[in-house]
Amino acid sequence: MKNIKINSEGINHAAIDLGSFDDLMGFSFIHPKFKNEVKGKQFVGEVLKTTGAEISFQVLPPFTEVPFLHQHKNHEEIYVFLKGSGQFQVDDSLFDISEGSIIRISPNGKRTYRNNSSNPLVVMCIQCRAGSIESYNVEDGFRTRGEILWKK
Repeated sequence: MKNIKINSEGINHAAIDLGSFDDLMGFSFIHPKFKNEVKGKQFVGEVLKTTGAEISFQVLPPFTEVPFLHQHKNHEEIYVFLKGSGQFQVDDSLFDISEGSIIRISPNGKRTYRNNSSNPLVVMCIQCRAGSIESYNVEDGFRTRGEILWKK
């Protein structure tokens, strides 16, 4: 089984490396409730020590699917499709997805997806508490003083 490489950790950061997305099948996730193994899936929030979001990466091999609908209690999910193509279902809506597709689903949305193509489907999923964002785009950021190290 493949392991996450930790590149750097400090008081205010954690940096990891999953390696090539082509090698995601080397990761494996054991579902804590159902005890089944999900090959090609890796959660990274815990190793990154996130405090407001969970992030996972998954690869679905050609002609496979997530074989169930699911919802969340508190988290909305944002799916970012990095490679491949397939179909996504939210409630009674079924639509095509491909590299560059991004979908947000509220906690109550019933969701699943599938790879109906002959190439792997690679997806990043970001979970965060619904209704928690206080501002959009750059409103939360500000410039600060400090030395930029690469300018030496």
